[in-house]
Amino acid sequence: MKKRLLAVMAVIPLAIVVAYAAGPAGNAALGTRSYDDFEPNEVCAECHTTIARQYEQAMMSQSFTHHWDEIEYFELALPHAEKVAKVAGVKAGCNGCHAPLAFLAGDIPPKRPAEGTRANEGVSCDLCHSIVGFEGDVPFNFNFIVEPGEVKQGVRTGTESPGHEIAANPFMMTSELCGTCHNEKDPWGLWVKATHLEWQKSPQAKAGIVCQDCHMPPAAGNSAPEAGGVDHPDVRQHLFHGAHDAGKLAGSVEVRIHSNADRTKAGEETVFTATVVNAKAAHSIPSGSAEERLLWLDVIAVDSAGREYHLPVDPKGFEGEAWTIASADALAYQDFGDIQDIENFKGLLRDAPVPAGDRIFRLPYLDPEGRMTVAQWNTAAFGPDYRLAPLEAVNETFSWTLPKHVAPGTVTVTATVWYSKLVASVAEFLGVPEEESAQIKVSDHSTSIEVAPIAG
Repeated sequence: MKKRLLAVMAVIPLAIVVAYAAGPAGNAALGTRSYDDFEPNEVCAECHTTIARQYEQAMMSQSFTHHWDEIEYFELALPHAEKVAKVAGVKAGCNGCHAPLAFLAGDIPPKRPAEGTRANEGVSCDLCHSIVGFEGDVPFNFNFIVEPGEVKQGVRTGTESPGHEIAANPFMMTSELCGTCHNEKDPWGLWVKATHLEWQKSPQAKAGIVCQDCHMPPAAGNSAPEAGGVDHPDVRQHLFHGAHDAGKLAGSVEVRIHSNADRTKAGEETVFTATVVNAKAAHSIPSGSAEERLLWLDVIAVDSAGREYHLPVDPKGFEGEAWTIASADALAYQDFGDIQDIENFKGLLRDAPVPAGDRIFRLPYLDPEGRMTVAQWNTAAFGPDYRLAPLEAVNETFSWTLPKHVAPGTVTVTATVWYSKLVASVAEFLGVPEEESAQIKVSDHSTSIEVAPIAG
């Protein structure tokens, strides 16, 4: 079934109902358009100044030029696609979402960002506002249908523009619009990105909260102040803030920690329980590029003399759990050697920079040889999904036998949830700027116990 949406033209007194014929979508759309079919971003910015400034700060505008995206495509995906038939489709396919104008224009592979082509526009203004629907029953792998031209897809009736016509298209306010790129099925048929599918199962979805409500919240304003636009109480803010936004990350995962006793002494065991909650997101955390994200729980005790003690998590015993407990020396990402023709490549530290013994909330992506990978297109299987589902709480315990030299008095125990967008060893190996693998504090909480002096 192909989605056909009715769009109401609200630019003239008599509303015209237009039925869009389904055009090519997904891989079939490769090379079916021209760059000239789409207005450059700077043209849109002439009228939509505020929205343009917000969009320029978002990853939507940087989906092709962002340093890690450039490195991942040109240093990993592209060479892999040119040597292995199974993954050949990513040569063009990555661009379906990261450089959709280049994909639609058949400019494959695009030139690097330094060349300054229109691929650099990323998920451009006109690209999104030319989407009329999607092909099939599930949005994924850039199966959006575009109809570029004088009519721009929007959400509001009764407005006019001196630069183009406006179609009030209800599809623009659905999560399915986002799903066309935020769901991805790889060459093995696995959902290596499933943010929209995760949302479908969430309490937020059941309550009618869509992606745009969190990532494009409404605010009073004027969407086209330079073109005589009028004020509205609910202009959608083009923030698209997510994993690269410190404000969005802050508090997205909450943690609380308590002990099974308020007093103890050296040589005795005390058990601390940390409750970790996905308190904000309508999808799993981490989501999207989960293969390269790190989210972990670190617990540190500090005695009254200032000495620190790192507390490792208690194993739960489920299958594949070793992938979710940080190791100081476990290696992964050996497929880099296959992709880059590095002989006897032993791999990189799997969990850097997570301290050994910390709990990692992750979904391991496994290559055809069962090795952990960050190349989502090279994923043939998954390990256990130990991420945080929407509004889900999990308890992690830390059993600590207090050493004899612990100082009497108050011991403060702090649980901290940390996040990194990219495994540090991968970033270092590929020359990705350190900001991409920086450790970001998401939340923390402390408790205390009293340690009795040793009787003497």
